Amino acid sequence: MLALVKKPHIELSLQGENVDEPIEWISKKYDVNILSSDKDDSISIEETDFWKEMQSNRIGNLLVAARLKANLSQSQLAQKLGIRQNMISDYERGKRRLTADMAKRIAETLNVKVERFS
Repeated sequence: MLALVKKPHIELSLQGENVDEPIEWISKKYDVNILSSDKDDSISIEETDFWKEMQSNRIGNLLVAARLKANLSQSQLAQKLGIRQNMISDYERGKRRLTADMAKRIAETLNVKVERFS
């Protein structure tokens, strides 16, 4: 059985007899989703709605992750780049295309490889 506890984020894989008991106990305190109760229920991550949504705005999601890892707000990153905060928001939401020059500037500012944004 594969279970997901949303907050705090915990993933559990339980096998064998009586796996329902610990899940029931955990469910009393946390919101639990059973992702699969049978190995035959497994699907490739590429087939999930989550994956498809993440891939639809891959560059924006990578930008958000790199910015958060650098512990910067959108405003702080925009200030370092000399642009408006709403431009960062547009890049992250996929509303504005990231040019090669801006990708390079952002990569340098966030100390990540520019290839991450291509």
